[in-house]
Amino acid sequence: MNQAQRPRPMGLAVPTGNDPAAIRQRLEALEFVLERSFVIPGTNRAVGLDSIVGLIPVAGDILTAAMGAYLVWEARNLGLPKWKLARMAANVGFDAAVGAIPLAGDAFDFFFRSNTRNLRIVKKHLDKHHPATRVIDG
Repeated sequence: MNQAQRPRPMGLAVPTGNDPAAIRQRLEALEFVLERSFVIPGTNRAVGLDSIVGLIPVAGDILTAAMGAYLVWEARNLGLPKWKLARMAANVGFDAAVGAIPLAGDAFDFFFRSNTRNLRIVKKHLDKHHPATRVIDG
């Protein structure tokens, strides 16, 4: 089978390496899936699994908190300072605690994007300490 006939993978490319560039791509893919993977028709508002799975009482909030905690764990592996890790953990914890409140928590998940906030913290660290991982958004 030549190069032109090979099937192309669909969706997001998720690298498996431990280098900062691979971790950055993995975290960006995770944030996209959790916060911006679907657009609500008629509103032009992007939502992700965090808002949708959060509608499932208890289990949904635990699952999305675990996925947010993975982002914090990857940040720890990158060597972020403890105060930044604490801030990221507080974002995830606050999102999980308020998201657990029936109805009001689901509306809160729609507006408070803890994973986007945490990705921003990681990106600032990577841009400063690993400038080769920078990606020009455009």
